[in-house]
Amino acid sequence: MPQNAIAGRSVRAIAARTADLANLVRDPACTPGDVAAVLRNHGETDPHITPSDVADLRTAAERLRAVLTAPDADGAAAAVNRLLAATAHPPRLTSHGGTTHWHLHVDTHDDAPWAEWFTTSACLVFALLITDRQRPPGGVCASPSCGLVFVDAGSGSPRRYCSRRCATRERVAAHRVRTRG
Repeated sequence: MPQNAIAGRSVRAIAARTADLANLVRDPACTPGDVAAVLRNHGETDPHITPSDVADLRTAAERLRAVLTAPDADGAAAAVNRLLAATAHPPRLTSHGGTTHWHLHVDTHDDAPWAEWFTTSACLVFALLITDRQRPPGGVCASPSCGLVFVDAGSGSPRRYCSRRCATRERVAAHRVRTRG
Protein backbone atom coordinates (compact mmCIF):
# COMPACT_ATOMS: atom_id res chain seq x y z
CA MET A 1 0.00 0.00 0.00
CA PRO A 2 1.12 3.61 -0.34
CA GLN A 3 4.07 3.96 1.99
CA ASN A 4 5.23 7.41 0.88
CA ALA A 5 1.89 8.80 -0.23
CA ILE A 6 2.54 12.39 0.78
CA ALA A 7 5.53 12.05 3.09
CA GLY A 8 7.90 14.85 2.32
CA ARG A 9 6.23 15.41 -1.03
CA SER A 10 5.47 18.83 -2.40
CA VAL A 11 2.20 19.81 -4.02
CA ARG A 12 4.09 19.86 -7.33
CA ALA A 13 5.34 16.30 -6.84
CA ILE A 14 1.88 14.98 -5.99
CA ALA A 15 0.42 16.93 -8.91
CA ALA A 16 2.94 15.30 -11.26
CA ARG A 17 2.18 11.86 -9.84
CA THR A 18 -1.55 12.47 -10.25
CA ALA A 19 -1.20 13.45 -13.91
CA ASP A 20 1.23 10.63 -14.70
CA LEU A 21 -1.01 8.02 -13.14
CA ALA A 22 -4.23 9.42 -14.64
CA ASN A 23 -2.70 9.49 -18.12
CA LEU A 24 -1.20 6.02 -17.77
CA VAL A 25 -4.35 4.20 -16.69
CA ARG A 26 -6.35 5.85 -19.47
CA ASP A 27 -4.57 3.49 -21.86
CA PRO A 28 -6.54 0.20 -22.10
CA ALA A 29 -3.24 -1.67 -22.51
CA CYS A 30 -1.96 -0.44 -19.14
CA THR A 31 -0.74 -3.30 -16.94
CA PRO A 32 -0.22 -3.66 -13.19
CA GLY A 33 3.53 -3.54 -13.87
CA ASP A 34 3.14 -0.21 -15.68
CA VAL A 35 1.26 1.27 -12.72
CA ALA A 36 3.78 -0.10 -10.23
CA ALA A 37 6.63 1.45 -12.23
CA VAL A 38 4.99 4.89 -12.22
CA LEU A 39 4.31 4.63 -8.49
CA ARG A 40 7.92 3.62 -7.82
CA ASN A 41 9.11 6.56 -9.94
CA HIS A 42 7.08 8.79 -7.63
CA GLY A 43 8.49 7.37 -4.41
CA GLU A 44 6.14 4.54 -3.50
CA THR A 45 7.92 1.56 -2.02
CA ASP A 46 7.07 -1.91 -3.24
CA PRO A 47 3.62 -1.20 -4.72
CA HIS A 48 1.63 -4.39 -5.31
CA ILE A 49 -0.89 -3.71 -8.09
CA THR A 50 -3.49 -6.17 -9.37
CA PRO A 51 -5.52 -6.05 -12.60
CA SER A 52 -8.51 -5.10 -10.45
CA ASP A 53 -6.50 -2.18 -9.02
CA VAL A 54 -5.77 -0.97 -12.56
CA ALA A 55 -9.48 -1.03 -13.43
CA ASP A 56 -10.36 0.83 -10.21
CA LEU A 57 -7.60 3.39 -10.83
CA ARG A 58 -8.94 3.91 -14.36
CA THR A 59 -12.39 4.68 -12.93
CA ALA A 60 -10.86 7.02 -10.35
CA ALA A 61 -8.86 8.81 -13.06
CA GLU A 62 -12.03 9.41 -15.08
CA ARG A 63 -13.69 10.89 -12.01
CA LEU A 64 -10.67 13.12 -11.36
CA ARG A 65 -10.78 14.23 -14.99
CA ALA A 66 -14.08 16.00 -14.18
CA VAL A 67 -12.13 18.35 -11.90
CA LEU A 68 -9.53 19.06 -14.58
CA THR A 69 -12.12 19.71 -17.29
CA ALA A 70 -14.17 22.12 -15.19
CA PRO A 71 -14.55 25.49 -16.92
CA ASP A 72 -13.84 27.56 -13.81
CA ALA A 73 -12.91 27.43 -10.13
CA ASP A 74 -16.55 27.02 -9.06
CA GLY A 75 -16.98 23.95 -11.25
CA ALA A 76 -13.65 22.48 -10.16
CA ALA A 77 -14.47 23.05 -6.49
CA ALA A 78 -17.88 21.43 -6.90
CA ALA A 79 -16.28 18.39 -8.58
CA VAL A 80 -13.65 18.09 -5.80
CA ASN A 81 -16.39 18.37 -3.16
CA ARG A 82 -18.41 15.60 -4.84
CA LEU A 83 -15.38 13.30 -4.94
CA LEU A 84 -14.39 14.04 -1.36
CA ALA A 85 -17.96 13.46 -0.17
CA ALA A 86 -17.96 10.07 -1.91
CA THR A 87 -14.49 8.86 -0.88
CA ALA A 88 -12.88 10.88 1.91
CA HIS A 89 -12.81 10.02 5.57
CA PRO A 90 -11.82 12.18 8.55
CA PRO A 91 -8.32 13.61 8.15
CA ARG A 92 -5.61 11.69 9.93
CA LEU A 93 -1.87 11.91 10.27
CA THR A 94 0.18 8.83 9.54
CA SER A 95 3.83 7.87 9.43
CA HIS A 96 3.02 4.38 8.11
CA GLY A 97 4.26 2.79 11.31
CA GLY A 98 7.32 5.03 11.50
CA THR A 99 8.57 4.29 7.98
CA THR A 100 7.97 7.84 6.69
CA HIS A 101 7.57 11.39 7.92
CA TRP A 102 4.18 12.35 9.32
CA HIS A 103 1.76 13.36 6.62
CA LEU A 104 -1.95 13.81 6.00
CA HIS A 105 -4.35 11.21 4.61
CA VAL A 106 -8.10 11.26 4.13
CA ASP A 107 -8.44 7.68 2.94
CA THR A 108 -9.76 4.99 5.29
CA HIS A 109 -6.44 3.56 6.52
CA ASP A 110 -2.82 2.97 5.56
CA ASP A 111 -3.80 -0.10 3.56
CA ALA A 112 -6.75 1.53 1.77
CA PRO A 113 -7.38 0.46 -1.84
CA TRP A 114 -5.16 2.19 -4.38
CA ALA A 115 -8.09 3.93 -6.12
CA GLU A 116 -9.33 5.39 -2.83
CA TRP A 117 -5.84 6.63 -1.96
CA PHE A 118 -5.36 8.06 -5.48
CA THR A 119 -8.69 9.88 -5.46
CA THR A 120 -8.34 11.34 -1.98
CA SER A 121 -4.69 12.39 -2.31
CA ALA A 122 -5.39 14.00 -5.71
CA CYS A 123 -8.41 15.83 -4.30
CA LEU A 124 -6.32 17.21 -1.43
CA VAL A 125 -3.85 18.65 -3.92
CA PHE A 126 -6.64 19.93 -6.17
CA ALA A 127 -8.28 21.63 -3.17
CA LEU A 128 -5.01 23.34 -2.23
CA LEU A 129 -4.45 24.53 -5.79
CA ILE A 130 -8.01 25.82 -6.18
CA THR A 131 -7.91 27.73 -2.90
CA ASP A 132 -4.45 29.11 -3.60
CA ARG A 133 -5.08 30.33 -7.15
CA GLN A 134 -8.88 30.53 -7.50
CA ARG A 135 -8.88 28.64 -10.81
CA PRO A 136 -9.14 25.02 -11.92
CA PRO A 137 -6.10 22.99 -10.84
CA GLY A 138 -5.22 21.82 -14.34
CA GLY A 139 -6.80 20.76 -17.56
CA VAL A 140 -6.70 18.67 -20.69
CA CYS A 141 -3.99 19.46 -23.22
CA ALA A 142 -5.17 22.02 -25.80
CA SER A 143 -3.44 20.10 -28.58
CA PRO A 144 -6.17 18.35 -30.59
CA SER A 145 -3.86 15.39 -31.14
CA CYS A 146 -3.04 14.85 -27.46
CA GLY A 147 -5.81 14.64 -24.85
CA LEU A 148 -3.55 14.07 -21.84
CA VAL A 149 -4.43 15.73 -18.55
CA PHE A 150 -2.09 17.93 -16.56
CA VAL A 151 -2.12 19.42 -13.09
CA ASP A 152 -0.90 23.00 -13.09
CA ALA A 153 1.00 23.49 -9.84
CA GLY A 154 3.15 26.31 -11.19
CA SER A 155 2.81 30.01 -10.68
CA GLY A 156 1.94 32.44 -13.42
CA SER A 157 -0.58 32.16 -16.20
CA PRO A 158 -2.70 29.01 -16.48
CA ARG A 159 -1.23 26.28 -18.64
CA ARG A 160 -2.96 25.14 -21.81
CA TYR A 161 -0.72 22.23 -22.79
CA CYS A 162 0.44 19.10 -21.00
CA SER A 163 4.05 19.66 -22.02
CA ARG A 164 6.40 22.03 -23.79
CA ARG A 165 6.55 19.52 -26.61
CA CYS A 166 2.80 19.83 -27.29
CA ALA A 167 2.90 23.63 -26.96
CA THR A 168 5.81 23.89 -29.38
CA ARG A 169 4.20 21.52 -31.88
CA GLU A 170 1.01 23.63 -31.88
CA ARG A 171 2.93 26.93 -32.19
CA VAL A 172 4.91 25.56 -35.13
CA ALA A 173 1.74 24.27 -36.81
CA ALA A 174 0.00 27.66 -36.34
CA HIS A 175 3.08 29.46 -37.70
CA ARG A 176 3.12 27.22 -40.79
CA VAL A 177 -0.57 27.91 -41.43
CA ARG A 178 0.00 31.67 -41.12
CA THR A 179 3.03 31.72 -43.39
CA ARG A 180 1.35 29.61 -46.08
CA GLY A 181 -1.73 31.87 -46.20
